[in-house]
Amino acid sequence: MATGLDKLKGRLQALRAKTTANGCTEEEALAAAAKVAQLLDQHDLSLSDLEIRQELCEKSVIDTRRKQRQPVSACVPAIAEYCDCKVWLEKDESGIRYVFFGLRPSIEMAHYVYDVVVSAMQGGWESYVRSQKVIRRRRDEKGSFQFGMAVSIAEKLTAMKAERDEANRRGSGRDLVVVRHAVVEAEYERLNLNLRRGRASGKTVEASAFQAGHTAGQSLALRPGVPGRRGK
Repeated sequence: MATGLDKLKGRLQALRAKTTANGCTEEEALAAAAKVAQLLDQHDLSLSDLEIRQELCEKSVIDTRRKQRQPVSACVPAIAEYCDCKVWLEKDESGIRYVFFGLRPSIEMAHYVYDVVVSAMQGGWESYVRSQKVIRRRRDEKGSFQFGMAVSIAEKLTAMKAERDEANRRGSGRDLVVVRHAVVEAEYERLNLNLRRGRASGKTVEASAFQAGHTAGQSLALRPGVPGRRGK
């Protein structure tokens, strides 16, 4: 089992480097997410339910080193759901960090999807700026645009998750989600965390930039497979 996990981790690391090397579009990020989900499902389908239940849950911490939540925070819960794991936010004097908790392949996948989403959001903003005849420098325009993209990506990940789960049930006759969730929920309860529901940041969103980011995401069609390197 350990050998299989190590191979899966190696493939995820290679895909992360390939996808984010020169930045990626939202469409490419979603295609990459679909590919790593396929790899994860193939790995778990090679195991029995008992073997999956015997795996241990782990944490994967993403340290943003930012004092305030960034636009990607709107997408983080959807990333966790897509990868069949839990997530929570921690904050101290060093800044905010996201903690993904679940089976090791799932949290490796969540970290990967987070990275390609952040890369796509940066690439989306740069593309938007290049498309404008007049570059505006209004406060929060970048954050609003990327927030719109994050909402769009979250919506697509949620839809992709439902399609993926249904495909697995039809194709294998096994409901991997039920097995994974049983393990994660049991381990999560043992953590006995005292979590509070987060509050809205209270920041004002620049409406036109938000809509531009959301529309850019909605207009994209998902292509299967993982994109190759792109030149700058």
